[in-house]
Amino acid sequence: MSPDTSNIVVAAPSATPAPALSREPVAAVKLAAPQMRQLLESVAVRSAVSSDLLHAVIAAESNFNARAVSPKGALGLMQLMPATAKRFGAADPFDPEQNIAAGASYLKWLMAIFRDDIELVLAAYNAGEQAVIKAGHKIPPYPETQAYVKKVMASLRRPVPANL
Repeated sequence: MSPDTSNIVVAAPSATPAPALSREPVAAVKLAAPQMRQLLESVAVRSAVSSDLLHAVIAAESNFNARAVSPKGALGLMQLMPATAKRFGAADPFDPEQNIAAGASYLKWLMAIFRDDIELVLAAYNAGEQAVIKAGHKIPPYPETQAYVKKVMASLRRPVPANL
């Protein structure tokens, strides 16, 4: 059964960053490769989302920096907007396990909406599900989103490095 997409609300980033977000540089925090591999596998099993997909999204979003903050306010490994992190269960979006689990849940939800069309799922992850819906269930004509989908799809076609 397809989810009802008629009342999807996409939270817009706030005009000001959340108080916990600082404009000062934050040191990159990366888990050791064995820890990251184990975490990805664990979340993949629990969420039924491929660990390869999780790996590819994290590589594109944060390059495995657990403290990453985007200029738009996306947080952590999977670069979740605060409202999305909260909605999918990450009380602390900088906690790697919470962030990956929430990102996996969001990807799983998008897969239900876009009937497992991975390119549309990735486009929605990047641009928002409404952008994909408004584009007629196609990748929106945003250069950033089109490049993002290509980058993640290329990563999915390569084997995950042994050191991760």
